[in-house]
Amino acid sequence: MRDYILYAVLSGLAWGIGGYFEKTGLKALGIPPIAGISLRTAVALVVLGLLSIPAWKGIEHPQDVTAWIMIVIAGGIVAGSLGMWSFYKSIARTDNLGVTLAIAFSVSPLAGTAVGLLKGNQPMDLKTAAGMLLIVAGIVVLQLSHRPAR
Repeated sequence: MRDYILYAVLSGLAWGIGGYFEKTGLKALGIPPIAGISLRTAVALVVLGLLSIPAWKGIEHPQDVTAWIMIVIAGGIVAGSLGMWSFYKSIARTDNLGVTLAIAFSVSPLAGTAVGLLKGNQPMDLKTAAGMLLIVAGIVVLQLSHRPAR
């Protein structure tokens, strides 16, 4: 197995398992999603901040202002803040965590591929098109199988 596949699987496991316990904790505490994601982010900041100390010396192009802006805006604001806040709002309100996780994490590759296609650095071929259609079909099937709480 290629290492990037292993890491992708590990991230999926971490998000799925973590999402289950986060949802349970949010409901048990009655904590608003914005407070829950703030707590999660604070813990992650401490853990990752400590683990990253040696890595800061290895930055190859620290003068690349555009790259810093992309990480801060796209990673910090869009994915880290808006994405995680939306995810927490979703898990705080869902009855079916599996459906919520599947939708959230299946829309992600669609969005990333679409941006790559628009930027011109993601080729569109039959496999890419088929994969995107299968993702959309999966989302539709999940939504059709979901029975709202009464």
